[in-house]
Amino acid sequence: MKKLLTAMGATGVIFAALATNATADDGMRKYEVTVTNLTRGTLFTPVFAATHRINVSLYQLGQPASDELAALAEGGDTAPLSAKVGATKHATTKTGPVVLAGKTEMFSITARKDANRISVASMMVPTNDGFIAVNNMALPMGKGQMVTYYSNGHDAGSEPNDELCISIPGPQCGGAGGSPGVGGEGYVHIHAGIHGIGNLNAADYDWRNPVARITVRRTQ
Repeated sequence: MKKLLTAMGATGVIFAALATNATADDGMRKYEVTVTNLTRGTLFTPVFAATHRINVSLYQLGQPASDELAALAEGGDTAPLSAKVGATKHATTKTGPVVLAGKTEMFSITARKDANRISVASMMVPTNDGFIAVNNMALPMGKGQMVTYYSNGHDAGSEPNDELCISIPGPQCGGAGGSPGVGGEGYVHIHAGIHGIGNLNAADYDWRNPVARITVRRTQ
């Protein structure tokens, strides 16, 4: 069972990071990644990011999610995805901060000289297996240049969307992260949102796309 994170503090939610950051020693360029949560009540768990060559892809719409992506989408666990992508030649991975609803967070990542793409992903909480993603998009190559991408809410299709707190981790529900063997729709697709069929109130947690803005600026 995948453990997500714990909530504490009187003024907000602080998540425990789930993966060890990995930064390339031979990185030739530095980037600033800014993630803005455009939702009203959804949290983004620690943000996974990777710079890499074009042959790396986190998922394909209409195809089954990998086990590594399912771990992130169901429980916010970035470690399996970081290990898989990090083992790819020319890739650099990083785990950034939690992003609260309506807030913006920033972190830095390096890119090796032959890496020209970026991917970003984070679980949407509270959902069963919802996530945000920028998948295999172009990095700005000139110093000071910036690109902006928007993400819809995605569904890994690896867990049923029962909206029951027992199967939803995070501060709102405190349930279990992973549901191995349970099965969902079976393929990655655009998330249908929160409908209030379980323990979640749609008025509090539903959203309209896009749900996230991701800006990448080359700093060095």
